[in-house]
Amino acid sequence: MIEGELALALFGSVCVLLLFGFPVAFTLAGTALLFAAIGVIAGHFDASFVAALSGRMFGTITNDTLVAVPLFILMGVTLERAKIAEELLTAMTRGFGGKTGGLGISVIVVGALLAASTGIVGATVVTMGVLALPSMLRAGYNPSLATGLICATGTLGQIIPPSIALVLLGDIMSTAYQQAQLESGIINTQTVSVGDLFVGSLVPGLLLVTLYLGYLLFVAWRNPSHCPAPIETSGPQVSILGAVAPPLFLITIVLGSIIMGAATPTEAAGVGAVGGLCLAAYKGALNLTTLQEIARSTMATTSMVFLILIGAALFSLVFRGFGGDELIEEFFLTLGGGPHVALLIVMLVMFLLGFILDFIEITFVVVPIVAPILLAMGFDPIWLGVMIAVNLQTSFLTPPFGFALFYLRGVADESVTTSAIYRGVIPFVGIQLCLLGLLWLLPEVVTWLPSTIGR
Repeated sequence: MIEGELALALFGSVCVLLLFGFPVAFTLAGTALLFAAIGVIAGHFDASFVAALSGRMFGTITNDTLVAVPLFILMGVTLERAKIAEELLTAMTRGFGGKTGGLGISVIVVGALLAASTGIVGATVVTMGVLALPSMLRAGYNPSLATGLICATGTLGQIIPPSIALVLLGDIMSTAYQQAQLESGIINTQTVSVGDLFVGSLVPGLLLVTLYLGYLLFVAWRNPSHCPAPIETSGPQVSILGAVAPPLFLITIVLGSIIMGAATPTEAAGVGAVGGLCLAAYKGALNLTTLQEIARSTMATTSMVFLILIGAALFSLVFRGFGGDELIEEFFLTLGGGPHVALLIVMLVMFLLGFILDFIEITFVVVPIVAPILLAMGFDPIWLGVMIAVNLQTSFLTPPFGFALFYLRGVADESVTTSAIYRGVIPFVGIQLCLLGLLWLLPEVVTWLPSTIGR
């Protein structure tokens, strides 16, 4: 009983400390070590769990799938530094901006392309906030609609592949699925890969973009004054085909090679990174200074991800050492109501944790604890992974603590009030919840494409 209480206290302490703004990786590792020391002194913790950290770290180093993380980050940072987004937005605005709601359509399309090429939520929100928001406000867009569009499209990087979130989540789900099968007595275990999660998230991601476009067209029909056609027409002439074709070709090559089974996600990430550098060179945006900036940014982001992974691994070992996973499994079994009630509670907890934890922390800390239990209840691993991704995306949009709101608030003009940002995202949160409900009722939306192409 004491061990279970210590496990819950460990989890609660981490959440509280993160609210004070302490670095995530050091909070996870430091709190875990403190509780481990208390447990050893009190005789309620086996120190061999902490000793297993070296094996976990070696497993991380030799994990081929995780090599895709720095490569996809390099691809995204390169496209960002090459000002691909700026050129895309200019070209799309030329094509659609002269119509009611046209500028908003351009923002959604460009946001979706950026999501597929950068895969990082914060980068997309900030980029679109700097580039698109001033243009939308000058054109007379309702501030709530403009900020809501940017926040919503900025979070598409959570669900549209190739996404960093899906790479990390896919690796965790693979381990959890094998663990669930072994605990169920299945020796010849099946596997699930990052590529499977990419394929499974493709239809929901495109469906979400379609729903965003549908909502914008509805607003343009009901309230044209909220999204008028811009008066200004000056600016550089940029070909839509010339701006869209190169990044779209790169994304197609990366995703297509994964979907067709011609390359693993790691190999495709290598192609994407090299392709991004070639595209930046073709645009004339690659020089020694830019290359140094790209290298530093890639190194900083990659280091942050893997440092959190190590901290989360230590946290997970200590949590399991106190029997926390058994405590949660027992809670689900005594809860009643079946697997779907258990899943509903997990999704609700993850949604609330999304207010204080980034997707990386939730993926590394929470998913390894609950995923094996849910998968043992019979849920499809690809479906469950996509549901978690969409749920976290919804959490990042929800006022008052959504991460996307904070990112946009940091770059938005002072004339745009925080309340306007909050009001703007509410319809998109509703769209996200509708999508979650649809995926829950019709799992085939996720599982159809993977089963069709034999993944």
